[in-house]
Amino acid sequence: MLRAVYEAADLGPGLISDWHEDRGLLQITVARNATPQQFTQSLNRTLAAALAGAHWYQVWRGEVVSIASPSSPLRVRFQISDFNPAPVVEIRERKGLVTVHVSRTAQAAEFVHALNPAVGELLAGGQWFQHWEGEIVTMDSPDAALV
Repeated sequence: MLRAVYEAADLGPGLISDWHEDRGLLQITVARNATPQQFTQSLNRTLAAALAGAHWYQVWRGEVVSIASPSSPLRVRFQISDFNPAPVVEIRERKGLVTVHVSRTAQAAEFVHALNPAVGELLAGGQWFQHWEGEIVTMDSPDAALV
């Protein structure tokens, strides 16, 4: 099983987001007291680093898309929603890009609480896999790392 799990926590001084990867798992931590503007900007940098150093791929209409795909490199972008009021999170996916729209009033704990099931649905769509130490890990893979 693939999982991307977000959590709000107390992080070190000056740190707004961080990440860790394991078999079947990408764990992202967001500073509990960060504002939406702060954590969306930080998450953009954190997810760029995670995708550059991790081994995640999107299958888009039969094509495997990675961080190295020339026409549409894989990336995740967080941005403040233009809508007011707005849902806490709204995810849009297209080839090579996942955009996460975030309410301008979302607290970090509220954000991760709303984001985790939405990311679970995205991964359950079967368009994602992880290449972990020579193994292809999908939503159907057993014994993936659990938080």
